[in-house]
Amino acid sequence: MDILLTNDDGIHAIGIKSLYRELKNSGNQVLVVAPLTEQSAVGHSLTIFSPVRVKEISENDFTGLALSGTPVDCIKWAMNSHLKKRPDLVVSGINSGANVGIDVLYSGTVSAATEGALAGIPSLAVSVDDFSPGHLQQHSAWTAAFIKRFKWSSLPYQNVLNLNFPACRFEVIKGIRVCEQTNVVYKDHYNCRQDPRGRPYYWLGGEIPMDQVDPASDRALLSQGYITLTPLRFQLTNFDLMNELQEFVQSDNIS
Repeated sequence: MDILLTNDDGIHAIGIKSLYRELKNSGNQVLVVAPLTEQSAVGHSLTIFSPVRVKEISENDFTGLALSGTPVDCIKWAMNSHLKKRPDLVVSGINSGANVGIDVLYSGTVSAATEGALAGIPSLAVSVDDFSPGHLQQHSAWTAAFIKRFKWSSLPYQNVLNLNFPACRFEVIKGIRVCEQTNVVYKDHYNCRQDPRGRPYYWLGGEIPMDQVDPASDRALLSQGYITLTPLRFQLTNFDLMNELQEFVQSDNIS
């Protein structure tokens, strides 16, 4: 397969390098186009008020193109300015830190995969529930094998598969579960601190209240040691409410 590989942790991150090697070892043609610096939690943002620049990276057995932009910039630039033909698959990851529940809206990793899906290309986002993974060779090999086995032509148009590995040794992972994303949002808090001149600054933190999480959803299953696989689509129209609104504007004679 011809695979376009990106991430939001930056081109020098352990996850993308490990996945690149395993995808190549599986016989794929892999083009890396990834952010030059970390772009975590930038969502689906684009660079429109400044230029993006491209730098070739070559380190041992890893080569790729680094963009001075966001993960979505990487996919857009690759498909519209660099590639002569469309890739068979867009893969984003492996991200350090899980992307479950509401994370999929904040995540640059999932947004890059979504950009591929919006262009009609089958897409996969891959993350691990660990912000400081030591090595990801087994996770990458598992992902490469999954990519090889899955029938990508069966994935509906403009859909993304969201794959997450748990924060445990690979040998003790309990298996894989196809599941829904949790609908519980973060309980946010800001830590107020002082800079050296005594002025306040604020640092966002937060956690998902686990007592509110559906046990059949991605966050719960991931915490129990399962790999989670969730199909995502980004048709956001609330059709039930649309019908109610239509009745309202008709009954109220709004023109």
